[in-house]
Amino acid sequence: MSYTKLERIVMLHSLHRLLGFSIGAIDGEIGHVKDFCFDDKTWTIRYLVVETGNWLFGRKVLISPVALLQPQWDKKVFPVNLTKEQVQSSPDVDLNHPLSLEQTEGLYSHYSWPYPEESGIGFMTTGMVGGVVAPGIPLDERISDELHHTTARGAEPHLHGIKHTTRYDVHATDGVIGEVADFLIDENWRITSIVIDTGTWFAGKKILADVSNVQRVEWETSAIYYNQSLELLKGSQEYHENIL
Repeated sequence: MSYTKLERIVMLHSLHRLLGFSIGAIDGEIGHVKDFCFDDKTWTIRYLVVETGNWLFGRKVLISPVALLQPQWDKKVFPVNLTKEQVQSSPDVDLNHPLSLEQTEGLYSHYSWPYPEESGIGFMTTGMVGGVVAPGIPLDERISDELHHTTARGAEPHLHGIKHTTRYDVHATDGVIGEVADFLIDENWRITSIVIDTGTWFAGKKILADVSNVQRVEWETSAIYYNQSLELLKGSQEYHENIL
C-alpha cells in the first residue's frame, strides 16, 4: 500500500463508528446519533437522525450537517449551533416514509438552513479533516440540478438510511461480490467508498469500492450494482479498521 493511499484513508471516517455520538446544543444535550440519511444520487449525507431519548419522549429529529460545529472526537460529541428550544419546536417528520419536498422546506425554513440546491451538495458545511474544521468544496452544477429536479417532483425518493442499507448485496457486472458492511465519508460529509464484506468469496476480506462506480441502487431488491467486474472489484484496496 502506498503512502499516498494510506494518507487519504486516514482522512476519512467510518459512519458506523459515528453512530451513538451525542449531539450537544448550545444549552445542553439533544440526544444521540441513531442513523444517517444520504442521497444516493449525490452520495452526500443530508441528515443526522437524532434520537432525543427521555428529553422529548424518544422523538427522532433530523439535523443537517450544516448545523455542526467542530467535533469533539475524544468525547464522541457533535456540537451544533442550535438551541434545545429550536429542536423541540422543529417540524415533526415521519421517518417511515420518504421525505417530501414540503417537509424538507419546513425543516430548512425552521432552522434557516440554506436549501440543498443553493450549496450543490445538500448543505453548506465547514467540513472535517481528522477532527479539525476545513473549507467546504462545492459540487458541479450538474449534480445540483439533478438534486433540484428530484425534490421538485414533490418527494425525495433517493434519500435513505445508512443502517437500512447496510447488508445490501453488492453486485458486480458478472456476479455478487459481497454485502455492504460500512460507508466512509470525507471531510465534507460525502460518502466516498462503500466497505464491502466479501465473506467466503474472497477469504473474508473487506474491500473499499468507490461510489463513483456505482451504476444503480435498487431499494426494492436491497442491492447495489457496480459497473465493474468481479475481477476489477477484487483488485480494490483492502480495508482494515485500524487504518482509520
